Amino acid sequence: MADVAGIPQWLYIQTGQDIVIEPYVGAGPFGDTYGPATVVRCIVDERRRLVRDATGDTVVSETTVYCPLTVAAPPGSRVTLPDGRVSVVLTSSRGDGGRLPVPSHLEVAVR
Repeated sequence: MADVAGIPQWLYIQTGQDIVIEPYVGAGPFGDTYGPATVVRCIVDERRRLVRDATGDTVVSETTVYCPLTVAAPPGSRVTLPDGRVSVVLTSSRGDGGRLPVPSHLEVAVR
């Protein structure tokens, strides 16, 4: 059985963890501004890899999280990982399987 976003529930039982995402809204007069914090059940992969950020530069991502497609996590968003570490979204990409029987998800690479 899959949830609304298409990630099977049994994967959450094995590897699911809660993170907190504060979506980046923009730069304000007193610094960056963020939307309301949202607790999200996701799958956390603590594997280091190279990714391209929003500007096209190659950077190191320390963690990748797989979230439901309904989650908003634009580059620059703040993410609090299950171990309490606060990080920043480098890039996010949609994996929408549409009507295919594959798990649809949002892949979020964080510092």
